[in-house]
Amino acid sequence: MNEQTYEYQLNIVTEGNQQGFTDSLHHNRYEPTPYELLDKLFQNYSLSSGDRLVDVGCGKGRLNFYVHHLFGAKSAGIEMNPVFYTEALENKKRYLKKHAAAESSINFYNCLAQEYSIVAQDTIFYFFNPFSVEIFIAFINKILISVETNSRKVEVILFFASQEYSDFLETSTVFQLIKEIQLPDFHKNPRERFLIYRLPKMD
Repeated sequence: MNEQTYEYQLNIVTEGNQQGFTDSLHHNRYEPTPYELLDKLFQNYSLSSGDRLVDVGCGKGRLNFYVHHLFGAKSAGIEMNPVFYTEALENKKRYLKKHAAAESSINFYNCLAQEYSIVAQDTIFYFFNPFSVEIFIAFINKILISVETNSRKVEVILFFASQEYSDFLETSTVFQLIKEIQLPDFHKNPRERFLIYRLPKMD
């Protein structure tokens, strides 16, 4: 399905990129993951009923509604921009008109990533290159601290990630790369791929 068809089916409005530039050197502009690439990801990766996906830099909430529609999955969206956060809440109102049972399954938080309180239910974290590697490292360290308190399997999904993200996970943590999903334009740009890392559950 194309972008407009998905938006109509989900009853949300998430198209369009951020105009202008962010005023922070550490944060990148908003750009939703195209639906056709989300289709590609979730043809090769699935969520279970016990998972809760956290979209770090969720923008208007596209991924949150997509995974609920596809899997009935719970999710959280972290968004620092108050305008996008407000649009995510408006999208939730529209989505609930067709999916009333999703009320408690999708939650949005207007805060910096480093201010988000990771909970034991959070098991999958999605990053579409939202910010600098310094903030990424700080957030991953928060995940590791959370797992020390509440042991569980955790997975990280990177889309269009900088090499610095991957280097940190592979050289400075016990996360293991379990899957690489190359996208149609990978031959033009090696960043056009999804990388999925897993933190093994500690007994």
